[in-house]
Amino acid sequence: MTRMQQVLDLSREMGVIRAKDVEQKGIHREYLKRLEQQGLLIRSARGVYTFTDADITERHTLVEAVQRVPNGIVCLLSALSFHNLTTQVPFEVWLTIPQKTRAPKENLLPLRIVRMSGQALESGIEEHEIEGVRVRVYSPAKTVVDCFKFRNKIGLDVALEALRECLRSKRCTVDSLWQYAKICRMQNVMRPYLEALG
Repeated sequence: MTRMQQVLDLSREMGVIRAKDVEQKGIHREYLKRLEQQGLLIRSARGVYTFTDADITERHTLVEAVQRVPNGIVCLLSALSFHNLTTQVPFEVWLTIPQKTRAPKENLLPLRIVRMSGQALESGIEEHEIEGVRVRVYSPAKTVVDCFKFRNKIGLDVALEALRECLRSKRCTVDSLWQYAKICRMQNVMRPYLEALG
């Protein structure tokens, strides 16, 4: 089996493949570029390629984003969309990364990076498998609290819509919202809205 065929088989199996994945198999990343030039792979981000005939879902950009930023956690508008808690359709993938981590320079894949640290970063993470890739996404309750924390970036109306929809659809409880509000220091901001809805 040729090296190009090995890369093709690997990309067919994985759907989204990183240059790092190819190099771990002892194959030079140059083969990815050659397959892209032949139209058999699509370069979707720096060092990230998609098999042209891959079964792509509507959540494919989340897979590409976490392949590009392995320590990233899907957050805010992208997490709301993932959990079906908003009418917003984000054109960027919103990712949280640790406070002191360098943000990726990306031209192909539209990313919106948010930084957090400590418990605010580490709590409320769920793992989901999308197209065979492990994707970390904040839970509905944590996402709603984050929307209030970053209301200046996404808008208070989006945070309120998410809060109402999350409670209406029973995707979270007031207690779980309050728990994350304490972790993210959002009790004073969220108290009037929780009291009005409760």
